[in-house]
Amino acid sequence: VYVSPLKALSEDIKHNLVEPLKEMEKLAGKKLGVRVSSRTGDTTASEKAKMLKSPPHILITTPESLAIMLSSEKFSLLLHNVEWFICDEVHALAEGKRGVHMSLSIERLGRISPHMTRIGLSATIAPLEEIAKFVVGYENGNLRPCRIVDVQFIKNMDLKVLSPVPDLINIEH
Repeated sequence: VYVSPLKALSEDIKHNLVEPLKEMEKLAGKKLGVRVSSRTGDTTASEKAKMLKSPPHILITTPESLAIMLSSEKFSLLLHNVEWFICDEVHALAEGKRGVHMSLSIERLGRISPHMTRIGLSATIAPLEEIAKFVVGYENGNLRPCRIVDVQFIKNMDLKVLSPVPDLINIEH
């Protein structure tokens, strides 16, 4: 399950998964059978029914749609074997009402898929420890074990100013 705070980002993620999967199938010379679906407020009833008949391996959704799916008796049954939960742009959700609802949905999903690994992604997370608490939650009053991976780095720069003339300031026409 991949959760994005924006429908547009969900569609971009879906496109960025489907296209490489098609390329891999072309290279393999066979269908790999990996199903990717997105479910947002714009998903039609026929698309929802199709997901129930043939559940996706990768489900891309929004926090609100995830909450609805968890409340749906039929769809929640399909979420019992979720292995990975990824919350993208977690910084946009952690603070505010949407974050509160999201944390409840994460906990509900964790109850029906207790082996699920939780991942929070963001390019602008701060402070990391507080966001980690939001993503992994508490059990029996204690923060669940987690690993915080900080991949921020400063790129080495080799900056040169190239000029077509020897002196840009005192140039003569």
